[in-house]
Amino acid sequence: MKSILIAIIGLFFIVGCGKDKKGTSDQKKEIKTVQKVVTSSAEESASMAADGVVHIEIRSDDSMKFDVKKIVVKAGQKVKLTLTHSGRLDKRIMGHNVVILKKGTRLSSFASKAAASRDNDFIPAGTTEVIAHTKMIGGGETTTVEFTAPEAGIYDYICSFPAHYALMKGKFVVE
Repeated sequence: MKSILIAIIGLFFIVGCGKDKKGTSDQKKEIKTVQKVVTSSAEESASMAADGVVHIEIRSDDSMKFDVKKIVVKAGQKVKLTLTHSGRLDKRIMGHNVVILKKGTRLSSFASKAAASRDNDFIPAGTTEVIAHTKMIGGGETTTVEFTAPEAGIYDYICSFPAHYALMKGKFVVE
């Protein structure tokens, strides 16, 4: 009787493990599909207005992420970038901004200087490493910055709130 019970439990264990492996594979496929959708929508975040200004919308929330990972514009193009923070937390706790950095700027080095710049919305005073930046906002707020896209190249953009740059970053591609 004991051996039959052990055999049945063993059979459930083997069958259960097989389903987990298949489930894990299915989960990986779903994750890849979701990543493709995010990448696709991320590249479609820009829209051109009749006046030739490209409008870019980026959303953030209380989970420290941007919904856009890649922005593509033309060199010399007028850009209007709007950041919306859909979370609930105040900017002193979970503030976000978008900072587009010049080529060659080390993210960790800039982030260290930014973390020490609380009184200036985490933008180091007198910095020459920033192309453009929005103001720091909290949950339920929106901010916009307008600028001219620099020369062709690939630039990093981050949130400069302390420690956010590790997760909140993307590429600003100028063609």
